[in-house]
Amino acid sequence: MAKILGIIVVFASVLGGYVLSHGQIAALIQPFEVMIIGGAALGAFLQANPGSTTMHVLKKSLKMFSSRFTHGFYLEVLRLLYEILNKSRREGMMAVEADIEEPAASPIFSKYPGVLKDERMTAYICDYLRIMSSGNMAPHELEGLFDMELGSLKEELEHPAHAVNRIADGLPGFGIVAAVLGIVVTMAMLGEAAQADLGKHVGAALVGTFLGILAAYGFFGPLATSLEHDAKEELNLFEAIKACLVASASGMPPTLAVEFGRKVLFPAHRPSFSELDQAMRGG
Repeated sequence: MAKILGIIVVFASVLGGYVLSHGQIAALIQPFEVMIIGGAALGAFLQANPGSTTMHVLKKSLKMFSSRFTHGFYLEVLRLLYEILNKSRREGMMAVEADIEEPAASPIFSKYPGVLKDERMTAYICDYLRIMSSGNMAPHELEGLFDMELGSLKEELEHPAHAVNRIADGLPGFGIVAAVLGIVVTMAMLGEAAQADLGKHVGAALVGTFLGILAAYGFFGPLATSLEHDAKEELNLFEAIKACLVASASGMPPTLAVEFGRKVLFPAHRPSFSELDQAMRGG
């Protein structure tokens, strides 16, 4: 909701101030300027990034208005980890083999559809539970493996934000390109067009600079920052899962292992100790 409000405030402030200064909205409607700026930005984006990044950025951008990293989702992840670790502690690691081999058919995972829907997170949890069930890896070795995977995961999660940020940096330049082309057209008309027509063409050229700067700092820059925050929250949750599983591999009981993970979570949506304790008892 805050993001939608932010977009409205940008539009209302810029266009409202322009209209109140006796500006004409029709003068800002320059489809060819938009085509130059938008087309150049899209072309640059396609050149700079692998093909898979385009769909990744699009999907992430559409989800920027509703983050799934909420208080409830954090609690769901911690409850899942508690249940699976509690079962393995009571019945042995072999007892959870069926759960981690086919999580979609697992009675435990099925209780938490939000986690199960995230294929990467589900695979992440199951892979490390498999490693733990082998019993051949010391806790510090397990932690080292976690760190290596989290390093590569960080690069992958942050790539959409970096890609959009580079386009935001380039948009003012593309706005200048559109403006220069507009001035070239205007100069070619000198001596042939009336003064009023020349003024319109100069104004249209300046709109290109305006659109490039507004798009960069009013929309694409904030979008890149939003994607960066989303990546940090997702990575933080993976780090919390790591803390839980490493603590369990070190011999901590499930209740304490899950508390290790809770402490890693960002404070904004972190469940309290009593909330987690109540959720585990209810689970």
